[in-house]
Amino acid sequence: MTWRTEDLDQGVRLELAPVRGASSTELVQPEHTGQTADRQYYRVTLTDLTPDTEYRYRVVPGEGAAGRWQSFTTADTDAVPFDFLYFGDIQNNIGSEATPVVRAALSAEPDAELAVHAGDLIDHAENDSQWGEWYDAFGPAATGGINHVTTPGNHEYASNALSGHWNLQFPGAGNGPEEGVDLSETVHRTDYQGVRFIGLNSNYRDADVDDVDAWLEAQTEWLVQALAENPNEWTVVTFHHPLFSNSPGRDNEPLRRAWLRVLEEYDVDLVLQGHDHSYSRGNLVENRTEDPHAHTGPVYVVAVTGPKMYEASDVNWTSNGAEARVQVADTQTFQSVSVDGSTLEYVSTTADGEVVDAFSIVKGEDGKLVTDDR
Repeated sequence: MTWRTEDLDQGVRLELAPVRGASSTELVQPEHTGQTADRQYYRVTLTDLTPDTEYRYRVVPGEGAAGRWQSFTTADTDAVPFDFLYFGDIQNNIGSEATPVVRAALSAEPDAELAVHAGDLIDHAENDSQWGEWYDAFGPAATGGINHVTTPGNHEYASNALSGHWNLQFPGAGNGPEEGVDLSETVHRTDYQGVRFIGLNSNYRDADVDDVDAWLEAQTEWLVQALAENPNEWTVVTFHHPLFSNSPGRDNEPLRRAWLRVLEEYDVDLVLQGHDHSYSRGNLVENRTEDPHAHTGPVYVVAVTGPKMYEASDVNWTSNGAEARVQVADTQTFQSVSVDGSTLEYVSTTADGEVVDAFSIVKGEDGKLVTDDR
């Protein structure tokens, strides 16, 4: 858990207790991890928590009134059904034009237990007010009550350096590659109720990298291990720059060369991306079936939540052995995903409730099948 305050407080503590059945609370001392602008950042790692249990917590300063109580629920140890949200680039005009989409998502999926963010959460890496807008868009119940799986986009970089805000807010799981610029902080995996979520860093143009191939290969080797040792039925991988670009003239060939083969070989279920400011969903042509509305293999998605828009084209898809089954421009969306046993259901929706895309993935004795639901 991370939080920030205006002033440095050496006496600050986190107060924690189960919502039900607790006769006392526990005070946990956080680590002061650094500062940006006029904000001080703290981090605490809570251990020995009981699975599938609701906890309440609040920040208690050394002096003055304690913060308000908030709550979270720990994951179940079993593959219990759950819902999560996926957001593309929020980035621009957050307060006025992105927030309505975020609020619509939270209203549509009030029981979502996790949110995946495919990069470019803000527009300017070190702009503290934009980070404040991002937190305001989600509100304290969502930022402080559900899990957030994040990956940085190019707008989280400035002058080839990762935003000073990033690791203070999103320290990751600490299980990424040990070597490579920014990789130990930004590449990670986490397991949640039958799903392995994997975050990669696709910013080969923006990170201070001398050897792009070696930097990507370090992630590829780590990715292979994370997939080979995955004990879960489902796998979701997220990174910012898409393997198949929607925007005319864009091409992330180094990423395709490094990761596409691995994602296909291990039959990853969802590959969630951003960057191109339009919506597309597709697959490799070789994974077509006799049914034109169904395919096998991974699903590749590009989405945008904020108001910044680009033209959309499937040229980079078709030029690289893939097809865009759905492609829409000038449309802000959020994505709802439900995981229940051997079935995953996905819906992409606008703030007004219009369904842009929908599909389901079912796994059975004959393998996996992805079926268009729209």
